[in-house]
Amino acid sequence: MNKSELVQAVSSSVDISKADASKAIDAMLDAITKAIAEGDQVTLIGFGTFTVRERAARTGRNPRTGDPIDIKAAKVPTFKPGKALKDAVNDAVN
Repeated sequence: MNKSELVQAVSSSVDISKADASKAIDAMLDAITKAIAEGDQVTLIGFGTFTVRERAARTGRNPRTGDPIDIKAAKVPTFKPGKALKDAVNDAVN
């Protein structure tokens, strides 16, 4: 499912226009992005938690030449699914 399909699904489900659904989705994504960029975590009960993790600097290898390269430390956004989401996915598979 891409964003336009998500907008369509939300629009149909809540009986609002596609434009309003798109604005709501954009606002939600912006709020989550701003919160985790500031170091907060966003927890949606039953769905999951968005956080930021620190990835340490390390030495890697250039796959073409095999030469060692330095990889800088970075902050990485992560998502940990909640129990309800895990259960829904597992029930859909079985």
